[in-house]
Amino acid sequence: MSKPAVLIAENLSPATIEALGPDFEIRRCNGADRAELLSAIADVDAILIRSATQVDAEAIAAAQDLKVVARAGVGLDNVDVPAATKAGVMVVNAPTSNIISAAELTMTHLLAAARYFGAGNSSLKAGEWNRSKLTGVELYEKTLGIVGLGRIGGLVAERAKSFGMKIVGYDPYISQSRAAQMGVEVMSLDELLAASDFITVHMPETPETVGMIGREAFAKVKPGVRIVNVARGGIIDEEALAAAVDAGQVGGAGIDVWSQEPPEHSRLMEQDAVNVTPHLGASTDEAQEKAGVAVARSVRLALSGELVPDAVNVTGGAIHADVRPGIPLAEKLGRVVAALAEEPISHFRFDVRGEIADKDVSVLQLSALKGLFRDYVSRPVSYVNAPLLAEERGMTLELTTDPYVESFRNVTTIVATTASGRQVSVSGTVTGPKLVQKLTGVDGYELEIALTDHLLIFKYEDRPGVIGQLGQALGRNEVNIAGMQVSPAGDGGEALSVMSVDSAVTPEVVSALAGAVGASQFTAVTLTED
Repeated sequence: MSKPAVLIAENLSPATIEALGPDFEIRRCNGADRAELLSAIADVDAILIRSATQVDAEAIAAAQDLKVVARAGVGLDNVDVPAATKAGVMVVNAPTSNIISAAELTMTHLLAAARYFGAGNSSLKAGEWNRSKLTGVELYEKTLGIVGLGRIGGLVAERAKSFGMKIVGYDPYISQSRAAQMGVEVMSLDELLAASDFITVHMPETPETVGMIGREAFAKVKPGVRIVNVARGGIIDEEALAAAVDAGQVGGAGIDVWSQEPPEHSRLMEQDAVNVTPHLGASTDEAQEKAGVAVARSVRLALSGELVPDAVNVTGGAIHADVRPGIPLAEKLGRVVAALAEEPISHFRFDVRGEIADKDVSVLQLSALKGLFRDYVSRPVSYVNAPLLAEERGMTLELTTDPYVESFRNVTTIVATTASGRQVSVSGTVTGPKLVQKLTGVDGYELEIALTDHLLIFKYEDRPGVIGQLGQALGRNEVNIAGMQVSPAGDGGEALSVMSVDSAVTPEVVSALAGAVGASQFTAVTLTED
């Protein structure tokens, strides 16, 4: 029997090949050479890449035997994940390989911003001796505001303490107990902006976080604040930052990530108080070796038929065929819960009822957790780190099963208890030969509506005319209704409605819609893939 073939399309560390072991036939190609790639990928079982190889729909279609695409790094911009999923190809990456390197780069930028390191370096090399113009500040006894308290934010907090800094943080999804363990005082973003001498950002790039630190935020900071971003480009408004530096409101900055990479032009590159680097967060020998070893191990698991912890899309592994359709459903339900909860969750109960209750459904709970966290943490969320994210936030988990169900073959329910004691619940199912994902319940209200890309969920006093008012308000805001279902109140109290719309609805429009109908709760949920 021939060995599975593994294609190494870019330069990877010797430790990567060693981690694969002797059970595979190792082949090599230049992944940046398109013709060479398409020829080499045709009959391999797995391909290992970094950032130069484009594994798009064309490449996946050319790979008749491909089972795994392994990206030795965090990002997946060069992998067509939907095309891979459709073809039954597992995609894995190394989501934690660069966390130490990213945290250390953050500290490098903090120190450089404090002491005008870049300006001092360039001026001295230009033959100038500008000591008097380059008087910096100490980190000691200064306040560091960390925006995003995930793994990298936590590592930065740990390192900043050794400099004698006071640490404050903003993260809407961290529990007080977890923050206390980290020694971080949690506060609102506005409070953090006003209190901090230094600010570092570790948030994911989502529609909610893009531009979150812009002109309004810079108007609230301490004069002379230093700010660093090694997370994702676009979270800090680059033009607003440049203007704040010109005005002296920001005393220094360190930027490693950009809204466009490579950036065509940015005023930040012309400012002496701003240190810039070309997205070097994972650019260390150690991070690259960790990434290669991690994906090599994932390839071994995938090709042996095991569940892969770092799989971005679960299409293989030891998962029962009847359970598999519930994986994307569970993730979407987790995202709906996250949108409805709007505060940290202390207890997460995952319930499966029906024919699959006697199967191993733990992957469904993992998928739900992955959905819960995916829009709100700074690092990629996988099936292995989702439980760790829950643990970091002091969240308790519960998994229950019951073969009895009334209305459908299988129903999945998430019941989340928030830190304030409020309960949020959602239920869903997969129906028909096309495996349509449906929302079947919200907070005890029964309904049946497809889980489309954009949903509006709202509660309101059950009275005539509300839906008409809402339709008019949506029309005024150029939002088209694709579908709708109403679950009436039992005793003339509040009804719940779920509406499918054709496009995302901004927070401003959500607020206007809620006011138009007097809704007690109005939530927009976006379920599109990145």
